[in-house]
Amino acid sequence: QVQLVESGGGLVQAGGSLRLSCAASGRTFSRYAMGWFRQAPGKEREFVAAINWSGSSTYYANSVKGRFTISRDNAKNTVYLQMNSLKPEDTAVYYCAADQDPFRPIVVHRLTPADFGSWGQGTQVTVSS
Repeated sequence: QVQLVESGGGLVQAGGSLRLSCAASGRTFSRYAMGWFRQAPGKEREFVAAINWSGSSTYYANSVKGRFTISRDNAKNTVYLQMNSLKPEDTAVYYCAADQDPFRPIVVHRLTPADFGSWGQGTQVTVSS
């Protein structure tokens, strides 16, 4: 399994930006699609964005499309989530996760938390109005 550690969360005003990072251990990071999820208090964990193993394909939830950008640097074993034009409803704990199996393409019906096998501890993002 891949061990994941998120960082970069914090408190920001509405309209501001944050960049989350997820550092992975293990030499197999580059084989796995990666995803970002978030969970607000009292709500289920929801999909935010995903990127395939090579970085050539990405997918976003409608709620963040055009504002968030997922990217990865396989040489640094790190995946990023650039979040712009933040809104109060983006407030949540953000988690990164690694796909269950290596080299799988991103498909819409396989972007639930159950499809990802390794998780970080999460980083809090709070957007004030």
